[in-house]
Amino acid sequence: MAFGDIRVAHRADWLIERIVALGTVVLRRIGETRAGEMAIHRFLSSPYVSTRNIVATLAARTAEQCRGRRILSISDTTEINFAGRDKKRRGLGPAGNGKAAGFFIHPVIAVDVETEAVIGLVDAVIWTRQADKPAARRSRRLEEKESARWLAGCSATAERLSEAAAVTMVADRESDIFPLFARKPDTLDLIVRAAQDRALANGGRLFDALAQAPLLTTRTVRVAPRGPGDKGRTAAVELRAASVTIARPRNGRREDLPAAITLTFLEARETAPPAGKSPLLWRLLTTHAVRSAADAEEIVDLYRLRWRIEQVFRTLKSDGLALEDSQVIDAERLFNLTAIALAAAIRTTQLVDARDGSPRPASDVVDPSFAVALERLSRKLEGNTTRQKNPHPPASLAFVAWITARLGGWNCYYKPPGPKTMRQGWDHLAATLAGYALATHDQLP
Repeated sequence: MAFGDIRVAHRADWLIERIVALGTVVLRRIGETRAGEMAIHRFLSSPYVSTRNIVATLAARTAEQCRGRRILSISDTTEINFAGRDKKRRGLGPAGNGKAAGFFIHPVIAVDVETEAVIGLVDAVIWTRQADKPAARRSRRLEEKESARWLAGCSATAERLSEAAAVTMVADRESDIFPLFARKPDTLDLIVRAAQDRALANGGRLFDALAQAPLLTTRTVRVAPRGPGDKGRTAAVELRAASVTIARPRNGRREDLPAAITLTFLEARETAPPAGKSPLLWRLLTTHAVRSAADAEEIVDLYRLRWRIEQVFRTLKSDGLALEDSQVIDAERLFNLTAIALAAAIRTTQLVDARDGSPRPASDVVDPSFAVALERLSRKLEGNTTRQKNPHPPASLAFVAWITARLGGWNCYYKPPGPKTMRQGWDHLAATLAGYALATHDQLP
């Protein structure tokens, strides 16, 4: 990372590797000793370190990997709530419940459309709310509202992924705000799940717009797991679409907002859900045109990939790194740690994804200068039989994941390696590559 001080840059990369390897953000465990713990605290307090430059550096790496690719830019918000653990916390306002101390994270991640693989971080905003009650929502300018983060993420995506072949930003119902459609950059498209039954320019309502629309097709959609123990399911949905012109909200009368915007409205509705399951209903507003059943199916497939950011959140929180268990009490240091942990959660997701094979390049997680070292390490870990060989191309992310799993103790004759095995293997791999870099007088990536 480029922080203006090479020592700080090396410490940042080391911290990401340790969090991935150990699966924790508890500084005592990462640093191993009291001295190591204090060294991390000094890093997080360094004048060279801020969430802005951490995110900007990670985003620059992501942009490199997105060049020439079709990309989904997926954004969402999650909160870290310290209920029962908020004693002595400094600089934090109320979390979503309005009582316990906490803060919010709004990342934007890049996903490869062709492979569905998470590529990296594009942008992130980390903030805490003021303890004082804010002014009435309608009396505040958009820039003063938390909803401005959706526009900020959209602008950052357009700027940072300008060399991608095509970019579509996907977001859930919270992003359904008129200014997002009105101000979106021309270089990207939007797919937003509709939350509001908006007024149409012709006097009707949005949710009634498809009442007479013909059925385009019926297809199955894979529904992502909702949490631990849920294996997900498939849903048979009917697809309908139409062009709609939504009217500017009455409370949104600003000179820079148009009176109306024309979009495509697409509905995916499950007609026969399993017993005990709520029917799937996705109402999607998009800037993409839908001229055929194939177009409609592609929009649904793109929106379905929104679950990738939920995976990153689970890895960041209680199912993985347990960021809410952090004992860092100062808000500034905690936010810096969160930005680092977000990078580690994405790295963990990438490695787990690639354990069964991935066409993504190894450079998603390892600098290309280590290619020779990785090939030598792979040959050392391989056995004599075909099943004991690394079956993946040397330049692929899957090639690195196979090495990582073997270093973590995975026996290739048994079931695929789990996240813990991948984390342990990454610790060994990072240490091995660090030794290689020193031996060849190279710097760590």
